[in-house]
Amino acid sequence: MKGLLITFEGGEGAGKSTQVVRLAERLRGAGRVVRLVREPGGTAIGEEIRHLLKHSPNNDGMTAATELLLMNASRAQLVGEVLRPALAAGEVVLCDRYSDSTLAYQGYGRGLPLDQVAAVVDFAVGDTRPNLTLLLEVPPAVSAARLAVRQASRPAVRDRIEAEAAEFFARVERGFTELAAREPRRIRRLDASGSEDEVAAAIWAEVAPLLETAP
Repeated sequence: MKGLLITFEGGEGAGKSTQVVRLAERLRGAGRVVRLVREPGGTAIGEEIRHLLKHSPNNDGMTAATELLLMNASRAQLVGEVLRPALAAGEVVLCDRYSDSTLAYQGYGRGLPLDQVAAVVDFAVGDTRPNLTLLLEVPPAVSAARLAVRQASRPAVRDRIEAEAAEFFARVERGFTELAAREPRRIRRLDASGSEDEVAAAIWAEVAPLLETAP
């Protein structure tokens, strides 16, 4: 049985985490073995790196280059420890963020040279590339409102990346749009501003044909 790597991308508050879980439930109902992972993180080492990147009280002075390298250190561990074995075993791997996020956030968002960002990503992932990427898109006002609700629900949790200014997220959004334009067959843009059920139905419409080609 051939494994599949399906990644979820998008800006803050797009509903990725919710839809990853919903898709996993539907795939399991269809008899597939499913693995859920997130980035940064997904392994014991990766989760420690995630804390350093996002939540550590000592990360204020982190440079963009350090952020890029830490993101991909976490990713390299995830690829070697989890993704490749799971895909070799025929599992469907659902990843909440993957390599496109690095190009969008550290490339477009932070302004690092895109060719250098791509080279670091290539080193971390090798040939472990997504079969399908679902890019969940919401208008900036919706994203900001959802992010505010999330932050209010966990006031004690500091997130360095979520605390960035609106201009940063506008650059990230432009990055995702340009990436999708380059690879429209792999990266499927979906309107995520509707209800959870509507978004889940749109996702399944993209995933179902892929399952037919990978029994």
